[in-house]
Amino acid sequence: MQDVDPTTPTGTRAGFVALAGRPNVGKSTLVNSIVGRKIAIVSDKPQTTRRAIRGVATTEDAQLILVDLPGVQRPRDTLTARMQRRVESELRDSDAALLILNAEEGVGPGDRFIAAALTEAKTPVVIALNKCDRLDKAGTVSALMAAAALGVADDIFPISAKTGLGVFALTQHLRSLVPESPFYFPVDDSSDQSENVLLAELVREQVLRRTFQEVPHSVEVIIDDIEETRADLTRVRAMVWVETESQKGILIGSGGKMIKAIGMAARKELQRELDTQVHLDLSVRVRRGWRGDDRMLDRLGID
Repeated sequence: MQDVDPTTPTGTRAGFVALAGRPNVGKSTLVNSIVGRKIAIVSDKPQTTRRAIRGVATTEDAQLILVDLPGVQRPRDTLTARMQRRVESELRDSDAALLILNAEEGVGPGDRFIAAALTEAKTPVVIALNKCDRLDKAGTVSALMAAAALGVADDIFPISAKTGLGVFALTQHLRSLVPESPFYFPVDDSSDQSENVLLAELVREQVLRRTFQEVPHSVEVIIDDIEETRADLTRVRAMVWVETESQKGILIGSGGKMIKAIGMAARKELQRELDTQVHLDLSVRVRRGWRGDDRMLDRLGID
């Protein structure tokens, strides 16, 4: 367990909330909404969250540490086995679990699989029924009934992580579930990610938005160097890893058009994060079988 912050005011509450759900139900979007800034990348591709990202949302008297878990799944390789072990570990150590369901798609076998895992973890569970802004009243009622039928939580909140609908009420309830405690993080912190990891994720997000099929799952990004060359200019060197030459060809594109588009979009995100002009050097390298390489996964910080 992490040490508490000694500068915390008295009479506060603080604790960890693990976000669980099928891939692509909106966990990252919800974390960003509650924290109030972008600390987790968002993609319509499943299995894009590989690390248990902690977002920190602090008010005057409460601090929520939101753990955006990798999507709960049956492991397929070394990478997904590590992701699943991290899910189980974070659930054991959390003060509450938030099960996020896609109201538009309804409850399916994957949701029931996760609900059973949460029951075994014996952690208090709250359900967030996401994407309710896309349903009419009758559809929302039907989705709420299906969520209640899981039998894993008494408290169900219809929300839209994208628009903010219902997010405040959900957040207030989560704060009531964490114990009295000093804060774990300084009040200005919004995440426990290092700058290198956050910038690498912002680059990877742009790759995910522009590639399809197996390519997104075979891509990882590492920041090789960050150098402030002037007061108003930062130079960032990033390496994109893929597993095959064909994937490299897709990322570079005809005449380098794809990697140029990725770089331009990523540079805008880096500039927004660093609040300075950015010169981004982006290159692609083949690393065969990196998802099954324990040493490589250690280097990437995927526990």
